[in-house]
Formats: sequence, structure tokens, C-alpha cells
Amino acid sequence: MLRDDLASALRATLGAAGVDAPDDVHLERPARREHGDWSSNVALATAKRAGRNPRELGQQLVDLLSADPPTHVTKVELAGPGFVNFHLADDWLHAVLREVVVDGVDGYARPDLGHGRRVNVEFVSANPTGPLHAGGGRWAVFGDALGNLLERTGHVVHREYYLNDRGNQMRLFGASLAAAKAGEPTPEDGYRGGYITDWSAEMPDGVDPAAWGYDRVKRDLRDSLGSIGVQFDTWFSEQSLVDSGAVEATLAELRANDMAYDADGATWIRTEQFGDRKDQVIVRSDGEYAYLLPDLAYHRDKFGRGWELLIDVWGADHHGYVPSLKAALRCIGHDPDELELVLGQLVKLIRDGKEVRLSKRAGTLVLLDDLVTQVGPDVARLTFLLQSLDTTQTVDLDAITSQSMDNPVYYVQYANARIHSIAKRATEQGVARVPLDAADLSLLVHERELEVLRILEQLPDVVRLAALERAPHKVATWVRELADRFHGFYHDCYVMGEGVAPELTQARLWLVESARIGLAIGLDLLGVSAPETM
Repeated sequence: MLRDDLASALRATLGAAGVDAPDDVHLERPARREHGDWSSNVALATAKRAGRNPRELGQQLVDLLSADPPTHVTKVELAGPGFVNFHLADDWLHAVLREVVVDGVDGYARPDLGHGRRVNVEFVSANPTGPLHAGGGRWAVFGDALGNLLERTGHVVHREYYLNDRGNQMRLFGASLAAAKAGEPTPEDGYRGGYITDWSAEMPDGVDPAAWGYDRVKRDLRDSLGSIGVQFDTWFSEQSLVDSGAVEATLAELRANDMAYDADGATWIRTEQFGDRKDQVIVRSDGEYAYLLPDLAYHRDKFGRGWELLIDVWGADHHGYVPSLKAALRCIGHDPDELELVLGQLVKLIRDGKEVRLSKRAGTLVLLDDLVTQVGPDVARLTFLLQSLDTTQTVDLDAITSQSMDNPVYYVQYANARIHSIAKRATEQGVARVPLDAADLSLLVHERELEVLRILEQLPDVVRLAALERAPHKVATWVRELADRFHGFYHDCYVMGEGVAPELTQARLWLVESARIGLAIGLDLLGVSAPETM
């Protein structure tokens, strides 16, 4: 990449200036185009250690680089207290186009960060006591898109759903179904709503309502998540963990290593010594497991299945629990960095200008199925991925159904449809693309053309950062930016027709193809289709 070449040139120039170069020379794209195409703070970062004035060192670097500029560099200048700014000839972006097209959808923007590391991503994991509400779709598409990012960056990914099918909520769920079936009042703290009434009508006589309801929920969850393109490799039952003896085995291991002790009629785990605010109860005085013990056993089981990194996507209300679980992992000999907890905020759904409440027990639900039926899986997925998971998201159900350029999902997919309309029109007019090497890409000098290429050049970095920071929304942002640049190109730069030279048509056809490849990569990472017509 050009950035690597510029970093190498800066290292060599620092050496010529008598300054030890750092291993990592930072370069970034300036926020304002007039400041150049790339900028480095290396003079500021190294001057103090070298006993130099940052601006004087920066000027020396500029002078040396200007005397023998790297490839594609037309001007090097000093800015501010010591920033070195590079201005590049347009041909560097023509090289980007060639790289995009040659590498294609399968090869471009595929940094190998994982080197085959085995990662288990657990997400959604809502209690199996009813259908998935629309807000749960946010966790679903986030976890799935994160899995896509990790797969593209060299990881082996396993998607897992943890079924909390043990405890009082399952008893209340079954009792609620039985009451509805018998026409009796819902038990205190039971589950209400249309789905309880509908499912109870389906329930055969004489069955265990909790067991039947559990199977019904699992089927509903699979169908709902499948409708939005989310598939799990494993549906893991908490009850099966208990039945297998894994919880008792975990407790035995803790005792054997003096990491568990009895006090005040309960059993405790020694988490305080590993940074927790206090030791935690893992077996209550009535003999029931506290939540931490089965959870620890579950993560122990995942490590036992060969996963090297565990990523759990949870709600932000679990924030206080994170130190306890990480400390508990230390108690069974695991590095807490082998577990990542991604905490997500809730979704607010707005309909007719009013917030729609989401509650299984109160019976006020907007189901994920309803949302997908209303707007389609692509709109639902991209809508949920537009914002960082750690921010509260407000979704206007009326706005995302509109078929207009104000709808960001429509805006992105319409860009892809325009790409294919150009290819179709070229075919109809008998215009075939010449081989890439035969196209004169130097004709691509219009600012609209160069803007498309600048965005395409950023995709490898976007994929890398989105994977490292567990931030699929960065890809969603990039996709919107590419769509915006392409719409601008489409409006201002005719690809073919009267007044457009055949050579320029060929160059622009390859530009269109590079945009198609970029959109295909981005939308695939997000799990959103790329329609050829709208």
C-alpha cells in the first residue's frame, strides 16, 4: 500500500537526519483536502527523544523528501507544529482502481489479522420465554456482521446462542401458557400478550407446558433469526450443562485449586484477589447455583471445545458483572483477555411519533418478525448497523419504510442498482469493456471520479479497524459514503453517450466496476443484499 511506502520513506529520511525512527510511523488522511492526501506526526513523535525542535525537524524531513520524493508524491510541506503533509498525483488513485479490480471481491480489503485464530461469538441469547422482539434484532445483526468481519480478517468463527433454559422464568412461562389454555388469570410475574394466547391455543392437551413452550420458542427463534439472515452453528442449553455434570466439575476444580470456599452457609469463589470488588457467591445457602457458576462452567466448556477467543455480546445492564466473570476465569487458570464482552445499548422504536414499549411480560411487543415483514431483512439489518452498538438507537419505523433517497438503506442499494444499470446500458449499446491493461485510466481526473477512488482506497483500513474495534457500523458508514460518492459521479460524469470519448467511456466503465466490487464487499460484510434493480 502507498501508506507503507510513505512510512518507509519517512523512516529512511529520519535516519538521514540522524534520528532513530520508530517502528510504527503514523500516517493519516487529513480532514481537509487542501492539507494533502496523507499526513504524519512523526516529527512531533520523535523530536523530544532526539533533543530536536519538532518544527525544525519537520522542515528538515520536508526538505529531504522534496529532494527525492517517493513515487506519486508531487509536493511535501510542513504544517502546524511539525506535521509532514504529502500531496499526491492522481495516478496513485488509478493504481488503487487497478488493485481493487485485480484483487476483486474475494481478495481486496482482506487483511489477515487472525491467522486462523478460533473465535466463538455468542450473541442474542434472549431468555427462551417468547418470540424475539424487534430490539433483539440489533444484537442479532451486530453479532452476525461481527462474525463476517472476523471471517474476512483471517479468523475461524463459530456463532453460538446460549439458551437460558433453567430457572424460575421457565416455570413462569409454562404456567402462563397453562393458564391461558385453561382460561385462567395469568400468574403473578407471568407472561402476557398475544403470543401467549396464540401459542396456548396450539398447545396439545396433556403436555408439559414448559417443555412444549420451550420447543415452540426455539422453533420461533430459529425462524425469526433466519428471516433476517442470522444462522447459528450451536444452540447451547444451560440445562444440558447442568445435566452433563459440567457445573459440578467446574466447582470441583475450583475447590481443588483452593479457589472456592464455604462461609455463611454458602459457597464462594475467590474473585476479589483478581480485581473483583468482592468474592462472589456461586452456590446459595438453599443449594441453588448462583448465576456465576453455570456461566463460568459454560465458558470453561467453550474453551474445552477448542475456542481460543470468546466474544460475548450482552446488554449494557451486564456492565457490573463483567469484572466478576473475568476474575472467575482467572480462578480456573484462563487469561481474562481470552474473553471479550461487547456491551450494547437498547433500541427505541418510534411509530407515529410515539415510542413503542418492548416487554414480553407486559405483552407490549413489536416482534422482529413484524419488523422484517414490514421493511424486509435488508432494511432491518442495515438500519440496526448504522450506529455503534454502545449507543442507544432510535428507529423510526415510518422513516425506514420510505422508498426515497432520504432512506439510507434505499440510498445505498440504489447506488448498486445504478452501477448495474450502467453495465446493462453498455451491453445494450454494444459497448464492451476492454481489458484493464488496455484502458487509459489517466483520463480519470474529474473530482467526482477521484472521490470514488479515494473512498475505495480506504476500505482495507475500514475493514481492519472495524474488526479490531468490533465495530461493524464503521463498514455501514463507509458503504454510505461510497454510495454518496457514486451518486455524485453518476450525476456529473456520463459514462457513455454523445460528447464522451470512447477512451473515457472505457476508463469510466472500469471505475464503475471498482465501485461495484467495493459495494459488494461492504454489503456482504453487513449481510445486506446488493440488488441489481430497484
